[in-house]
Amino acid sequence: MTVRLTSTASATWFLSGQVEEGTATRDVPIDASPFQVGRKCGVSLRIPSPTVSNIHAEFVQQEGRLVLRDLGSTNGTYVNGVRILVDTQVEEGDLIQFSNIVFRLIRQAVGGGVDTLQGDSCDRAMALIQFDRLMNRRAIIPFYQPIVRAGDFSVVAHEVLGRSPLFGLKTPDLMFQAAAQLNLEGELSRLCRQVGVEQCQQYGTTTHLFLNTHPIELQKLDALTESLRELRQQYPDLHLTLEIHEAAVTDAGVIRQLHAELKAMHVDIAYDDFGSGQARLIELIEVPPDVLKFDIGLTRNLPCASSKRRRMLQSLVQMVREVGIQALAEGMETEAEAKACVDLGFDLHQGFYYGQPVSARRRPKSI
Repeated sequence: MTVRLTSTASATWFLSGQVEEGTATRDVPIDASPFQVGRKCGVSLRIPSPTVSNIHAEFVQQEGRLVLRDLGSTNGTYVNGVRILVDTQVEEGDLIQFSNIVFRLIRQAVGGGVDTLQGDSCDRAMALIQFDRLMNRRAIIPFYQPIVRAGDFSVVAHEVLGRSPLFGLKTPDLMFQAAAQLNLEGELSRLCRQVGVEQCQQYGTTTHLFLNTHPIELQKLDALTESLRELRQQYPDLHLTLEIHEAAVTDAGVIRQLHAELKAMHVDIAYDDFGSGQARLIELIEVPPDVLKFDIGLTRNLPCASSKRRRMLQSLVQMVREVGIQALAEGMETEAEAKACVDLGFDLHQGFYYGQPVSARRRPKSI
C-alpha cells in the first residue's frame, strides 16, 4: 500500500537532478511511502531511460528516516557511488544513482530554504562521479566550428570543441573544473582530441582540424607529443593544427621543442587568444606559429572602433603576416565585423557569423 504524505512531511525530501537528457534540472518531492522509481508508467518517479529497470528502486520513510531499497534492478542503485544490496538509510546531500541517472538528495529546511552550501558541495561531488563515467565511457560529444578564408569565405578547416551529455559536465568549463580536482586536465584534453578526430572521420571527411590543448600539457611535453604521435599514426593524411593558448607560451625553450616535434609529425601550430592580456611578441619571432588567432577582445565591434585602435590592429596583422604567419580573426558575429577584418588584412575568420559549432552527425561531409 502506498501512503501519501501530507502536511510538512510532503515537502521534506527532494531528489534534485535531470530526469531525462536535454531537460531542465528538477526538484522532485518524495511525497509517498513507498516512493517507487523506475521506467514503468505509474511509478512515483518515472525515468524514461533504457538503462533503468521498470520498477528499479523505492524510498520508504520510517520514523523520520529515509530508507532506499533496490528492487532487483539490472544496472543497480548507488549511494555516493557505492552499489547498495540491502536497505540503506540515506541522508541529506547523498548522491543517489539509478543505473547511470544521478540525483542529489536535499531536505527542505523549516521556512522553505535549502542549504545552499551543502548543495554546492553536492554538486561538486556529483560532477566528480560523473567525471569518472565521462572518462571511462569516453562520453565526449565533439562539435566542429568552421574556419573560413577571408578572400572568398570558403571553409578551409574546423576547430574541434568538446561537449558532454552528462549532467553537471555539459560544458568545457564544467568538465575541466571537475578534471582539475582530480589533476586530470591533461588526460581530459587528450581524450577530447582523440574523440574529436575519431568522430569526424566516422561521420564524414574533412581536410583540416584545429585541436585544442590545456596549458598544463606543456608541463608534460612527452605525454602531449606522444598523444599527437598516436593520432598522426592513426590518421596519416589528415591536416592537423594544434592550438596553444597564448598564456601558455611563456617558455621559448619548451615551445621551440614542441614546434620541432610537431613539424616532424607534419602537424601545424597555432597560438590562441593572442592579445587577451599577455601578448608575447618575442615568442612570435623566435618560434613563429603557422596561425595566430587574434582574441575576440581585439576584433569585437571593430566597425565602431576608433581609428587609433584599427590602425594598431592593422599594424599587428601586417607584422605577423610579414613573418609568414596567418592571421585569424576570432569572434566574427556580424557582416560588418567580417568586412572590417577583411579590410585589416586578416587571412582567416572564425565565429558565429560563419556557422555555429555542430556535432559530427550534422556537419557537412566535406569541406
